[in-house]
Amino acid sequence: MRPSARLLVSACATALLLGTTPALAQVGTPALPVTLAPIPAPRDVAYPAPIPIEVDATDIDRRIVSVKQTIPVVAAGPLVLLYPQWIPGNHGPVGPVDDIADLQITANGQPLRWVRNTVSTNAFQVEVPAGVSSVEVSFKWLTPLDGAQGRVVITDEMLNIQWEKALLYPAGYYSRQITFQPTLRLPAGWQYGTALDTQSFENGVATFAPITLEHFADSPLFAGLHYRQIDLDPGGRSPVRLNVVADSADQLAATDAHIAQHRELVQQADRLFGARHFNHYDFLLAVTDRLGGIGLEHQRSSENSVDTKYFTDPTGTLADRDLLGHEYTHSWNGKWRRPADQLTPTLNEPLQNSLLWVYEGQTQYWGLILTARAGLMSKQQALDVFANTAASYADGNPGREWRAMQDTTNDPIIAQRRPQPWPSRQRAEDYYREGAMIWLDADTLIREQSGGRRSLDNFAKAFFGVEDGNWDPAPYTFTDVTSTLNGVEAHDWATFLRDRLDAVGPDAHGPLGGIERGGYRLVWREAPNDYSRALNAELGRVDFQYSLGLSLNTTNRVTGVRWGSPAFEAGLTSGWEVVAVNGRTASAAAIAEAITASKGNATPIQMMLKRGDRFRTIAFDYHDGLRYPHLERIEGTPDRLGDILSPRRR
Repeated sequence: MRPSARLLVSACATALLLGTTPALAQVGTPALPVTLAPIPAPRDVAYPAPIPIEVDATDIDRRIVSVKQTIPVVAAGPLVLLYPQWIPGNHGPVGPVDDIADLQITANGQPLRWVRNTVSTNAFQVEVPAGVSSVEVSFKWLTPLDGAQGRVVITDEMLNIQWEKALLYPAGYYSRQITFQPTLRLPAGWQYGTALDTQSFENGVATFAPITLEHFADSPLFAGLHYRQIDLDPGGRSPVRLNVVADSADQLAATDAHIAQHRELVQQADRLFGARHFNHYDFLLAVTDRLGGIGLEHQRSSENSVDTKYFTDPTGTLADRDLLGHEYTHSWNGKWRRPADQLTPTLNEPLQNSLLWVYEGQTQYWGLILTARAGLMSKQQALDVFANTAASYADGNPGREWRAMQDTTNDPIIAQRRPQPWPSRQRAEDYYREGAMIWLDADTLIREQSGGRRSLDNFAKAFFGVEDGNWDPAPYTFTDVTSTLNGVEAHDWATFLRDRLDAVGPDAHGPLGGIERGGYRLVWREAPNDYSRALNAELGRVDFQYSLGLSLNTTNRVTGVRWGSPAFEAGLTSGWEVVAVNGRTASAAAIAEAITASKGNATPIQMMLKRGDRFRTIAFDYHDGLRYPHLERIEGTPDRLGDILSPRRR
């Protein structure tokens, strides 16, 4: 690349990071019909008037959402309208501006020509004529028809409206200073759940109370033909509701005992945090295999999708067991207490993710703990989850050799949550599960040093359990975290955290101290733990990652290879199909028997594989047998993990 070209790219990249448009784009180019004005910097002043927005979601067959907005204006000249780009909870610039079409802007019935900004491509500019008090905006949100095009948000039976994907807003103002007046038209007979306050719902049209853009974008809606609302806090101080839509009416059935566990989740969260940062909370839950999967947090609601058997066979759906606990925790951690570098003034200003190991890592921890305390998961199942996580980050983790966990907080921006070819080496979003292990380490250390008098529960109450009823975001920094920890138990918490966040290199160790301090040790056995066995059966997975280094599906197709494993050294990747093992037709059982037969001797494991029209035969010189993680109790030590997982009675 020539130096002049490199400087130009650098200038554009810097401008994007700063949320501005570089001078080259501002003066326009000969190819554009108008001169591009600078995108106004956001100001913390009120927008002149509310913005009515009408959303029509009745075109279910074609999966098209139609939007009309009336945007008041105060002066003639350039008006820049923004389509949201940096979506909270997604942690990255993922607003699907390419999904909108038929954008039309008019004033007093006359069309206005719009031009897209050539650098900030989520920005649209129009010239407002003199004497105009408002412009009319209309467009179509062409939602994905199948998963290859993006997450499916409309099916024949249900839909998921995420308002930030169905609006434009004027540049130059903080999101909290722009008010919307929303209405939504639904198919006949459909009902809905949302954190928005309904003013009326007649003839399929819901009219909602005015709301700021900040909270509007944070208040999605689930609607469907098959709908049920369950009160999770009868007689409580603020409503907490479970709004369920399903592919069929029979999937809405739930036993009283299962509902009671969900109610206990709410109670355990109250006992942990000691405050509520919402005036009401609405779980939005889709029981479906048709709507795209989701688990997304909001201040007063959460978007969740679960297996079609979630209510009818709750013991057979482990994969979804801690989803609601995780997303509910986010009302406190991530939405109310929010990292300062994520609290941006608009939905188009770049955010940063440096504290996602708190935002997501501690939420991963509390989500599992609350799930166990509520009875939605047994103590042994939770211990098995810890065993599986500890195994991933035990010594020899291939990703830690080159990359610190702190750097994985950038993954939603640099990888945008796409599947990766070598996740064990790339360390995809390890701030979730490894972050949870850091917080287990901290919890058990507090318990040990205080003689059991204090724990991370005290941190949760001090950090999240204040200002009851306030749901305007409260920012925090690394220093806020460490000072609150010191208020619970005096320790060099900054060094404690940085040692674990920044560890890198072949001698770096995973944050597993919490396991042994919790009264257990990680051990390896020849059979999977019960949780893994059931989960793999549920998801159609076959696991040999800690022996040969292979993960497969039930058709014997390799879905993953662990970096540095025997399979990796043999040159295997995902996509190969195992055809035969030791001269027998391949199956999970045949592979397991071959691994066992070669344990402790010199007999290789012979495996034939196929990819396309290519065949390979590999002789694996592996003799350590099957290896699966378990937690084993250390006799004579306090069962701190058991206490952490036990329900709180007050």
